[in-house]
Amino acid sequence: MLHTEGPLLSIDVGTRETAEEDVSDVLESFIGGRGVGTKLAHDRIPFDADPFGPENRLFFATGPLQASRMSFTGRMSATALSPLTNGLLSSNAGGFMSRPFAATGYSVVEVTGASDELVGVHVTDEGVEFVECPELEQRGVDDTIEYLQDEHDIDDTQAAIVGPAGENRVRFASIITSEHRAFGRGGLGAVLGAKNVKYLTFDGDSAPEIDIDAEVSSTVHKEAAESGSPMKDAGTVSVSSYANAVGALPTKYFSELSYDKVDDIGGPAVVEHKYKKATCSQCAFACKLPTKDEESGFTTEGPEYETVMSFGSNLLEDDFVALMKSNDMCDDLGMDTISCGDVIGAYIASEDEGWGDSELVHELVEKIAYREGIGDTLAEGVARCHEELGVENWSMKGMEFSAHDGRTLNGQGLAFATSNRGADHMYAEMYQLEYPLVAPKKALDKEGVAGKADRLVEQENKNAVHDAGVLCKFSTSNMSEERYEALLDADWEDLLAVGGRIVELERHFNNARGMDRADDEALPYDLEGLADELSNYYELRGWNDDGTVPDARVGGGSDAAPADD
Repeated sequence: MLHTEGPLLSIDVGTRETAEEDVSDVLESFIGGRGVGTKLAHDRIPFDADPFGPENRLFFATGPLQASRMSFTGRMSATALSPLTNGLLSSNAGGFMSRPFAATGYSVVEVTGASDELVGVHVTDEGVEFVECPELEQRGVDDTIEYLQDEHDIDDTQAAIVGPAGENRVRFASIITSEHRAFGRGGLGAVLGAKNVKYLTFDGDSAPEIDIDAEVSSTVHKEAAESGSPMKDAGTVSVSSYANAVGALPTKYFSELSYDKVDDIGGPAVVEHKYKKATCSQCAFACKLPTKDEESGFTTEGPEYETVMSFGSNLLEDDFVALMKSNDMCDDLGMDTISCGDVIGAYIASEDEGWGDSELVHELVEKIAYREGIGDTLAEGVARCHEELGVENWSMKGMEFSAHDGRTLNGQGLAFATSNRGADHMYAEMYQLEYPLVAPKKALDKEGVAGKADRLVEQENKNAVHDAGVLCKFSTSNMSEERYEALLDADWEDLLAVGGRIVELERHFNNARGMDRADDEALPYDLEGLADELSNYYELRGWNDDGTVPDARVGGGSDAAPADD
């Protein structure tokens, strides 16, 4: 089985000590990316760790496909104990950082401890340098990029940066790279912020040589360049009108399922404001969305579909330029746009005024990042503040809901229930089968959950392999089972088994922190047959009917007792 190469670099930012470690056994078993990050996190983070404590560890990792020049490989993974979900969580980001990271020669970089001073960390193939940077305290991503360029001659494509939200421990703070690309969901920016790390940068000339199938790689790259996919014009926003038409677009803080002004903020608006092409490292698909308001000259990247939901339909905002600004503010301040928009929706719903008020929304975005006034409450996320606000808890396992609503797409609702990351559409992507966005023979009826557990297990396992590779989800239509087998040099069933082990380790870690079937059943809406299909899902995975993983199936890991949150 093909896997990434190189040692683990462990960086204790408190003691300023570093160490290299051979983790070839983990690489051989878990490929790279999310797989390797999950295994190391499961075994090295105490089960009773505080997400904001020095004992939490954050793992950056590439996969073997970052050694290629194939399209869809400009991504990498980050894994840690999430301050938002209180469980193990991986997030991946596109952009250009994966290649500079691989050039250091390390397969994984682990950040642990906590610094007494705000610090930047420069990682190269010749060593690690720590730079105290008090002048960057509470500064945005844009200012930090300018500092790195001026003071260290380092480009934003080499850097992972925390904004004020991360420093202030906003539970859904993100890590930003390549200016607008984010390790977005789950609050990993707050993990670095709690460690007093403002940025990490990567550079070197020691990338491992990994033998990637040249014929498949070339074919995938050629198909990406020649593709006529609407994603190349409007990114993920190209699905907005369709989602709205079938009643799967959350609107007015999830009280409605369609928005009559969707075209003002959806695909047509993106196409109108997109002014050039943009992409990720080595990718010919070029799906990114540089947008510009001609009247003011304001430019940014995005928004993508999920932001169109969270800051658009869910707030009854029909001004696309206002969405551009909300998106840009979240990137600069370092916050996940889905969670941020949803928690603002919760606040507006609690006041029952402010719908479509872009000035209020932008004021709240800033207050959340700096934890000022009501922003301090909202920075905790919907799960922790909904009772105080007096609104319904639109979160799952602590994570705010993304779009592709499970009340209409019932298999996606089931996927939200089982996802170890909580209300995240990317964990299994069942919505693709139910719109459907796949060939008819692969499609599922969107109604009902009965009989869907087997497909859900397959989707979760496949996506775990995808994230271990590491591949962009837009490559799905290009990646047959045969191509996976050729690129990763393994049988498809063996790859799915790796994916299953990744999902199982995540679940086992979360079980040790007190999560079980009750968390899977805590959807904010009823799905007929959910209990029976959850039991089918657990049986297919070989788990207990209470949603826990038998210890004998995983072994290893911390012996600490579960944590209270």
